[in-house]
Amino acid sequence: MSIVVAIDGPSGSGKSSVSRRVAQRLGLAYLDTGAMYRAATWWAVHEGVDLADTGAVAALVRDMVLVMVVDPRGPQVWVGGIDVTAAIRETSVSTAVSAVATNLDVRAELARRQRAEIAFQCEPGSWADGRGIVAEGRDITTVIAPDADVRLLLTASEEARLARRAREVHGSDDAAAVEATRDQVVRRDADDSAVAQFLTAADGVVTVDSSALDLDQTVDAVLGVVERTLAARG
Repeated sequence: MSIVVAIDGPSGSGKSSVSRRVAQRLGLAYLDTGAMYRAATWWAVHEGVDLADTGAVAALVRDMVLVMVVDPRGPQVWVGGIDVTAAIRETSVSTAVSAVATNLDVRAELARRQRAEIAFQCEPGSWADGRGIVAEGRDITTVIAPDADVRLLLTASEEARLARRAREVHGSDDAAAVEATRDQVVRRDADDSAVAQFLTAADGVVTVDSSALDLDQTVDAVLGVVERTLAARG
């Protein structure tokens, strides 16, 4: 039996780290859909395309050769034969990605690829050999996989999210580091919320608040939701 777990959440909620751990524990593939938008942003900049030219960016993304390595123990992102796993996490990409993520034609193309990857990992011969996938992002529970077996919204207070992202980017959560990170978290969430619902749970989506939880506790909380949801479905 294949399992699809869909996890949405705002910046700094811990959804990437948690989703990877959950995928490992369940033996499932792992898809970071946010990394796909970052990859598209990196590719557009690499190719010299103006991000404000929505038509040109969309055309570029439709032809983009993108490979997502879905092994949760070592996920990778390749664009045009280039390993961009590290490059797409640079600040220059983080500050520009909303321009691509709010491009509706880009969203349509990447949504098509995301649905295809989710379906493929539920088939024999895939990396997961049909066991399924944990997919995380901002519209997975509502747009990409509304029929997923398990749908969760992973959230946290703004204070907790800013501190986590500051530690991730700057290695500290002091006042200066938090302020330097604010734009990436608060402004990006505000921009992206115009085209995706990830700040409140849709009907049937379970909310897990990780504000007071560490990584292991959050993983356990999510696994608990998965187990209870699957048990209720028999």
